[in-house]
Amino acid sequence: MENQTEQVNQFWHLTKEEVLHLLAADENGLNDQQVAQRLKTYGINTIRKTDQKSSLILFLSQFKSPITILLIVAALLSLGLGDVTNTIIILIILFISSLLSFWQESGAANAAKELLKMVHLHCTILRNGQKGELPIENVVPGDIISLTAGDVIPADSLLINSQELFVDEAAFTGETYPVEKNCGVLPVDTPLSKRSNVLLMGAHIISGKATAIVVKTGRLTEFGKISAGLLERSPETDFERGIRKFGYLLMELTLLLVITIFAINVFLHRPVLDSFLFSLALAVGLTPQLLPTIISVNLSAGAKRMAIKKVIVKRLSSIENLGSMDILCSDKSGTVTEGHVNLKDTLDSSGTHSEKVLKYAWLNASLQQGFHNPIDEAICSGYQGAIGNYTILAEIPYDFIRKRLTIQVRHEQENLAITKGALTVMLSVCSQVEMQDGSLTSVEESKAAILKQYEQFSKSGFRTLGLAYKRLDTGHIITKAEEKDMIFLGFVTLFDPLKANVSAIIGQLNKLGVKLKLITGDNALVANSLALEIGITEPKILTGAQLQKMSNAALLHQAPLVDIFAEVEPNQKERIILILKKAGHVIGFMGDGINDASALHAADVGISVDTAVDVAREAADIVLLSKGLEVLTEGIIEGRKTFANTMKYIFMATSANFGNMFSMAGASLFLNFLPLLPKQILLTNLLTDFPEMTIALDKVDDINTKYPQRWDLPFIKHFMIIFGLLSSIFDYITFGILLFVLHANEKAFQTGWFIESVISASLIVLVVRTRLPFFKSLPGKYLAIATTTIVLFVLILPITPMAFWLGFTPLPIVYYGWILLVISGYIVAAELTKKWFYRKIIT
Repeated sequence: MENQTEQVNQFWHLTKEEVLHLLAADENGLNDQQVAQRLKTYGINTIRKTDQKSSLILFLSQFKSPITILLIVAALLSLGLGDVTNTIIILIILFISSLLSFWQESGAANAAKELLKMVHLHCTILRNGQKGELPIENVVPGDIISLTAGDVIPADSLLINSQELFVDEAAFTGETYPVEKNCGVLPVDTPLSKRSNVLLMGAHIISGKATAIVVKTGRLTEFGKISAGLLERSPETDFERGIRKFGYLLMELTLLLVITIFAINVFLHRPVLDSFLFSLALAVGLTPQLLPTIISVNLSAGAKRMAIKKVIVKRLSSIENLGSMDILCSDKSGTVTEGHVNLKDTLDSSGTHSEKVLKYAWLNASLQQGFHNPIDEAICSGYQGAIGNYTILAEIPYDFIRKRLTIQVRHEQENLAITKGALTVMLSVCSQVEMQDGSLTSVEESKAAILKQYEQFSKSGFRTLGLAYKRLDTGHIITKAEEKDMIFLGFVTLFDPLKANVSAIIGQLNKLGVKLKLITGDNALVANSLALEIGITEPKILTGAQLQKMSNAALLHQAPLVDIFAEVEPNQKERIILILKKAGHVIGFMGDGINDASALHAADVGISVDTAVDVAREAADIVLLSKGLEVLTEGIIEGRKTFANTMKYIFMATSANFGNMFSMAGASLFLNFLPLLPKQILLTNLLTDFPEMTIALDKVDDINTKYPQRWDLPFIKHFMIIFGLLSSIFDYITFGILLFVLHANEKAFQTGWFIESVISASLIVLVVRTRLPFFKSLPGKYLAIATTTIVLFVLILPITPMAFWLGFTPLPIVYYGWILLVISGYIVAAELTKKWFYRKIIT
């Protein structure tokens, strides 16, 4: 079978038989052999790039830095001039550095890949004559798929049959409301927005159900074409933006430093090649080469820890946003309540318990064929009466416009339409009310009493639905237009009990600096009752109707002050999220329903659960394996730990590297030899990077998890300047001691400063990694081991055979005494400076 041909490119004008014939398929589904062949032909069903980097490509990519490439070229040029030893040593050091980076990045990529497997989307596919749940990546042209409310459409497909099917195609057509889909054949020139017999990949089912045949998959779909130039490029997070700006800052400093030092060394008539190598080595030393790797490893390690706590990260960069989040918006169900709706009672129009209301509500809930929500399940479990011989004749599924669901049943000679939905909506389609004795009155006469009952139920915290029915002629099938002139029968009251520890968890969120805002479809009275139950004494509540009338400017002022958004329409959730973001907050949104997808996408961090509908899980950045705020609280803390450990590397790189490179640059101007040889600078860079690879596993102080953490470039600039200059001061003290006290020659100077530079850079990590005194915040086990290993290695290096090749020489014991004195002074000064620095920043 060849690639999808031109004949099916416009499949909406073909019959299902023609499409099945062209795709060599039938309504019993494909067999395993056909599927294997088509996966080979078309590839997996995704618009993402599926070509994973091989290990060799990933390793070679470690050398892609322009500075690294220049350094390799310069080393090879040195080889051409006969300096074989220098060339080999430089290349070995670069190789080891790149190998370590490759090892870390490879591990991070594999970990992320394994975590994503835990949140694959699935769809119902007919294969070998049997239906089964399979990952959407396995869908191929010719597959027969079954869809119901909440499902993401996995591929461009032609409808075979449908029942009251409504689909959200806003991403393709811009249409706010769901569009109805029906089987049929359309003209070949039908525009995309009018193709009512086609289901498009990436859209999702709002209500109803359907069976369809897959025609196009992956990048051949309309969604694939739209995404071809974007390839799933996610919006840049605040942290990613900060990293990019930090990178630009370092590039500017590096370029300025390299050009200046090279020019001065050439002006002083030093060898051009040595000056060039020295300048490039300085650039390598200043540039935090491991920054991308450290970030990937930190995020990956954080994702692993979060997975243990039942929090699965789909997008690694969202971990930082989770740690930065200061407002969490969520529905109440499953977060502050148990998420299990219970039936409280069924009552007639006067508020008295009614078995007839219970039975009719049970018929509506149990016989409907669409998406069974928790309300239907609660009603079904609450009915213990006789089932009876009822036959369903028709159904008008629930949708978000009508806000009601109707079924039509036949029982003996009786033909009934039974409707349940939002109470005010139900009253609008009723003309009569059935009283307790079975008599009928007009809605106008009873409306005030009904609304008073509704208000009382709501004040008590119960969600209340209205129930109505209508007798139909035998053989007549109800339509949407005939959902009117019904008889109001009574109320269905439901409740979702609060979680036992919800007040304590909300208090913990508040302590973490995260304010919980509930967004619910429940009315304001129910919302007020809920707020009082969870400890909000004077709740600020804003209704959807009030929100509709507010300008964006007014909402920008009001939204941050609101505790609960009540009576909210699905399309208002996204507006609330965007306004809160515009107010300067980092917003998390927790949702699991069909109507939560746009808000999940709009939030800084979209959070869903593994039991959510497909479209919600697809839109989310983070998926919880257990729904509840306690799990999310753990995730927030882990997100902050990951952020804190990433920032530690930034502080280390800026304080030690910048200081050392600035010192070397300055020293090269007054010394008649290079303060360190290029290979020694590279070795310094490699050795100081080694302990920093363990940062992902380091301990994090409680102070770094108490409040939302955000990227602060001015803070980093100040830190870099102050601690960089402090490092340079002690470097110049070292220079003075080596030159004027110890009268060191070239090799002794280079060896002495190499030892002081690496040890001080390694130990300063223990100081700058915490705001506390370093002896009150001990490092993690692996960081301590790595630091100790490097210090011991550097101390014995000058007396090993390697010293000769690296240009070092053994030092008298007196040198070590002076070096110890300088390093001790540096650590003490760094501690005092740190205390002053953070006091100044905080105040």
